[in-house]
Amino acid sequence: MSASDKIENSAEDLKGKTKEAAGKATDNEELVAEGKTDQAKADLKKAAENVKDAVSE
Repeated sequence: MSASDKIENSAEDLKGKTKEAAGKATDNEELVAEGKTDQAKADLKKAAENVKDAVSE
């Protein structure tokens, strides 16, 4: 996994956590769901990159 991929995934995860927290604070279930979706996307990308790294080793 390249450094830029790690940074992008971390940024997407942080964005998701921020959305989720804001949604909880404002009682906005849609924003909470969007935040969780963003976090899940980041997790999937991270997992895919880990698989690529494992295969290339």
